[in-house]
Amino acid sequence: MSWPLERVLFLMAGIIVLASVALAVLVSPWFLLLTAFVGLNQLMYVASGTCGAALILTRVFHVQKGCVR
Repeated sequence: MSWPLERVLFLMAGIIVLASVALAVLVSPWFLLLTAFVGLNQLMYVASGTCGAALILTRVFHVQKGCVR
């Protein structure tokens, strides 16, 4: 069973946000820029239906969208 694209994108975003917050607390607050980057990519996905991670996941890893009609 493979996960749909939307679920994989949320998994990736969650992992990156949690890692960047941990790095911001432990290393440098500049790692919060990574959190902002993830948020901007999520907004881009909502607005246009695609983002950089979605393009890579669909073209390279052949992950299919969950809502195909």
